[in-house]
Amino acid sequence: QVQLVASGGGLVQAGGSLRLSCAASGSILRFNTMGWYGQAPGKQRELVADMSNDGSTKYEESVMGRSTISRGNVKNMVMVYLQMNSLKPEDTDVYYCNLKLSGSVIEYWGQGTQVTVSS
Repeated sequence: QVQLVASGGGLVQAGGSLRLSCAASGSILRFNTMGWYGQAPGKQRELVADMSNDGSTKYEESVMGRSTISRGNVKNMVMVYLQMNSLKPEDTDVYYCNLKLSGSVIEYWGQGTQVTVSS
C-alpha cells in the first residue's frame, strides 16, 4: 500500500512563490516517477512536472523556467517538491501529487492541494 500526502498550497498574489510538498510512504519500488498534476474545474488533470528516480525531469511548457521539481528521502518516505515562482493567475488549479511505478501501469494519487493566484 502506498500513501501520498500533499501540502503547501494556498493563496498567493501574482508574482509570488509557493512550494508544494508530497510525502510518499509504503511499498514504493525503487524505480518510479513522481510528479505534480494540475486540474481546473471541469477539466482533465494535466502534467505540470515530474521527475524520475534517475533524475530526469519533464515540465509543462507554461511553467518551464518558473518552476523546479526535486526529490529527496526523509526517513522512510520519498519526498517530491515543486517550487513555483513568478506565479500567474492561470496557475490557479488543484494540484495533485502522483507516483508511477516504472514498467507498470500502477500509479497512486495524493489528495489535491489548492493553489490560488490572485491578480
